[in-house]
Amino acid sequence: MEYETVLSSRPQPQAAIPSTLRNHIQRKVRERILDGTFKPGDRLNESHLAREFNTSRIPVREALSQLQEQGLVMSLERRGMFVIKLSETEVQQINSMRIILEAEAMKLARANMTPEIMRELQDLVAQMDAWEGPLADAAALDRRFHAVIWRAAGNPYLERTLDSLTTSLFAHKTLEHVTREIRRWRLNHHRELLEVMAGGSTDPQMALLTHLRMAYSEPEKFSSLVIHKD
Repeated sequence: MEYETVLSSRPQPQAAIPSTLRNHIQRKVRERILDGTFKPGDRLNESHLAREFNTSRIPVREALSQLQEQGLVMSLERRGMFVIKLSETEVQQINSMRIILEAEAMKLARANMTPEIMRELQDLVAQMDAWEGPLADAAALDRRFHAVIWRAAGNPYLERTLDSLTTSLFAHKTLEHVTREIRRWRLNHHRELLEVMAGGSTDPQMALLTHLRMAYSEPEKFSSLVIHKD
């Protein structure tokens, strides 16, 4: 009897949070971010979300961490989790690095091009041409196209750097509420990049700069492409 009492008094290990619950919360919060219910800069209160989903704060915290990895949520020290919001300066700084790094990836990918990689890029461009779905799907196609090029460069460090660098940038652009016509116009320009990857004469860096200018103001502002002389 005494042995049973000792066992019962020991702290029991906490039950693992079902991944289905965490994923459910993550999916629902993500939907609200993408449809504009939660706007850029809004605070995502763990306690409020836990009450809404009738659960503890642990699965909510795990769900928000997943969204942070996707670039849709950012953590501010001692303030909590917020929907991603980048300033114009931050966008320009990220893109200025991206121009240099992705241009290198494009050059390497073009040198390493195979029929399989080209078919993958062509298939994505075809999906962009046929796109009629949610705006978030258009953003996903955009990122997948660029990610194929990063992977094809054959340098995993370059690929991981570009992926990490642009996660918040692509998420920030996903939350931009633009017309379907503008989104389609931006998607269609990937065919120009496809021609470059197929061996076209356009310099990859200039092609990428033109591509980014369609969606961003002065993407090269903090790069060596803009050197102001007295």
